[in-house]
Amino acid sequence: MGELDGKVALVTGSSSGIGEASARMLAAAGAHVMVNSSSSVEAGTAIANELPTESDYLRGDISDEAQCEALVAGTVDRFGKLDILVNNAGWTTRLDHADLSLMTNDVLFKTIEVNVYGTWWMSKAAMPHLKAQEGTIVNVTSIAGLRPLGSSLAYGMAKAALNSLTEDMAKFQKPVRVNAVAPGLVATPWTSDWDDLHAGIAAMVPCGRSATPEDCAQAVMTCITNTYMNGTILKVDGGTTLAL
Repeated sequence: MGELDGKVALVTGSSSGIGEASARMLAAAGAHVMVNSSSSVEAGTAIANELPTESDYLRGDISDEAQCEALVAGTVDRFGKLDILVNNAGWTTRLDHADLSLMTNDVLFKTIEVNVYGTWWMSKAAMPHLKAQEGTIVNVTSIAGLRPLGSSLAYGMAKAALNSLTEDMAKFQKPVRVNAVAPGLVATPWTSDWDDLHAGIAAMVPCGRSATPEDCAQAVMTCITNTYMNGTILKVDGGTTLAL
């Protein structure tokens, strides 16, 4: 028997990286998982088919409110309820923080739309279903929301907003528990060509490497299974914020 037998989880951005690792761990614990991506349909469908529980895939772009609502509705239609929402989908690009001219409105707006608006719309649509199940939300944020770090100024702004949203919902949306996992640099397909940053982290942080998706997924699982955690921003950074 798994710890999450019979639970239903929706994980945004779960065709690779932290989202994929979280989907696999949730299913290994017994949950039915709705896998999601904005474009990687073949990869997302393959992951859903590989999971050990009855799971499925839905395509949806969380930067669009109607698609967020459709993702939640589709999950409930498929499985009859929603117990767990993992807001993992995000977007960023590398820009020098010192050169404000690089932060175009297009980059700023896309970063905020995907990371902040998308998480807000997903949480708002899911909340009535989660309240009915005394469920939980885990937001994947970043240490860039805690310190002036990260791939761009806009990314730090977005993740700081999500940390604030996490604490506000945790306080006012009972019985739903809301926590966040704040990773440092993670070795994912998105960062596969960031060799200079990975090398710098490996040389500087106490753990001597970047995080893996599985490191972060284990923290997501802790936020879900520890039923006395609420409003916590859980750092998974190998000591990065200690070293900087």
